[in-house]
Amino acid sequence: MIKYSFILLSEETDGFLDKLQELGVVDVTRSAKPIDDRSAAILESVGNARRMIAKLEGIDYSKDEDKKAIDQAYGKTIVEKDMVEGAGKAFVRLMELEAEKTAAEKEVKTRLPWGDFDKARLQQLETLGYAVRYYKTDRKAFDAQWSELYPLQIISEDKSVIWFVTVCPKDQEYSMPIEQAPAPEGSWKEAQAKAEALKAEIAKVKGQLLRYKENIAQMKKDYQNSLTDLDLYLAKASTESAAEDMLSILEGFAPAELEDKVSKALDKMGVLYIKEEAREEDNPPIKLKNNKFVKMFESITGMYGMPNYGEYDPTPVVSIFFLLFFALCMGDAGYGLVLILVGLAINKGWLNIGMFKGLGGLIATLGVATAVVGTALGTFFGMSILDLVPETGAWTGVRSYFTFVGGTIATPMGELPFQMLLALGIGVFHLCLAMTIKAVGYTRRLGFKENISTWGWLILILGGIIVGTLGLVDVMGSDITKISIIVIGVVSALGIFIFNTPGRNPLINIGAGLWDTYNMVTGIMGDVLSYIRLYALGLAGGMLGAAFNDLGLMVRGTGDDASITGWVFFIIILLIGHVLNLLMSCLGAFVHPLRLNFVEYFKNSGFEGKGKKYSPLTKENKED
Repeated sequence: MIKYSFILLSEETDGFLDKLQELGVVDVTRSAKPIDDRSAAILESVGNARRMIAKLEGIDYSKDEDKKAIDQAYGKTIVEKDMVEGAGKAFVRLMELEAEKTAAEKEVKTRLPWGDFDKARLQQLETLGYAVRYYKTDRKAFDAQWSELYPLQIISEDKSVIWFVTVCPKDQEYSMPIEQAPAPEGSWKEAQAKAEALKAEIAKVKGQLLRYKENIAQMKKDYQNSLTDLDLYLAKASTESAAEDMLSILEGFAPAELEDKVSKALDKMGVLYIKEEAREEDNPPIKLKNNKFVKMFESITGMYGMPNYGEYDPTPVVSIFFLLFFALCMGDAGYGLVLILVGLAINKGWLNIGMFKGLGGLIATLGVATAVVGTALGTFFGMSILDLVPETGAWTGVRSYFTFVGGTIATPMGELPFQMLLALGIGVFHLCLAMTIKAVGYTRRLGFKENISTWGWLILILGGIIVGTLGLVDVMGSDITKISIIVIGVVSALGIFIFNTPGRNPLINIGAGLWDTYNMVTGIMGDVLSYIRLYALGLAGGMLGAAFNDLGLMVRGTGDDASITGWVFFIIILLIGHVLNLLMSCLGAFVHPLRLNFVEYFKNSGFEGKGKKYSPLTKENKED
């Protein structure tokens, strides 16, 4: 996640939130702070910097007609220490010069028809008593006979206009049938020279701006530092408001892969913001990234809580084991087929059950797992598949398999059902996986030094199970097994009792290790035994299904005793009985796997689940 901190005046907040809502990818929280003199000054400063950076980024003189002069000025420019102020002065100066240049070019056009003349010599005529009068008239209105009245000189003309002057003594009676034109302030060449000088000055200022543009990276860095100072000051400030306005402090998070999109949108909005990579202490919202299969189980993780930022996402593991546990608790292939049909019907819209809307895929997936596991365990609508398999021929191996999975195994504690041992074995594996994830996850987050005890317990339990299993199946000789167990015990003991908290008094560490041992032994044994429920629920559901089958058969009768009425009640009993059993089995198969994941697995994997879900401000989820 990328963290964004926004600082706005309160009256700007609603408009900004509307724009974020349209963007639809930023998860927003908000607060407010009063503006005091210092925060107002910093806010004005960073606002000026923001605007100046945007203006500098927008300039491009690569195709300017005075590019050569601009480049020369660029090479001679030395930027001011306060680059924002220096660039601001340059922009103001550029605006003034361009206005002056526009006026000068207009003056050139105005003077051009009067030509190039020496204004001083004209003033000498004035001192000698002569008046020079200027006229501009349409060609059609011009009368050549006017030259007979007064000395007249045409200065310039075009297809429609004539510019001329008359010269005569001031005391001479004078009359002209057209109005005089304003006397030019000077020759057009003087105006042209001024325009050229302004043009050169503009090129110089443009060169200065290019030099400031070259320093945008540093200006952005200074801008971010100032904005961070403002953010820090507002976080610590408890002063009274020096003005009526309030500052809105918004904090938002967006996925890292959308960083460019969000930054471009925020730049376009012209808002002041700080952008940085989110850290665990920021407690950013969590957006899980899983494939299509695992995504179906995200709602189950969400029931417990989202992972903290930096914490592992348990959903991939939960998806596999919840699916397996559900199937074991159901334990009937026939019920799995029913769930598949129900899931497909919900997906297709043929079955509309409000609380299960959108869960059709998950229900069908649970049904597939139930059908597979139920078949493997030999139960179909409460009937034993073993009873349906022929006793001779090629079916001998199939019968042997179902006899094995439905039978018992000799153990030091006596004959125990295979399915019970299977449930316990799955539980041991589940817990070992949880402890491994905890050790790796905590080490990544907190470091190995802080988790020596965790690794000690993992080595003891997982190592002991592996070595013990290899010894029992004679893969390892008795001597090697003894040595391995001693090594595992010594290494584990050092981690659990001596180095559980490095740097602390060893006697205190030993005491803490003993207490930890008591909690671990009592806890782990209870956790393992909890998995017997997988066997018990499957067994109970199978026995209840078989009971309904037997009850139906009793009502129907056999042979000549079977009647139409008996068949009707037989079907009714089976439908009602199996529907009830299916519903109760589904309830148990949902609740108990949740417990095994939420209690046994999450406790041993160290999952906290205190994160908050990523919920961006969108049209459907607008910040009030």
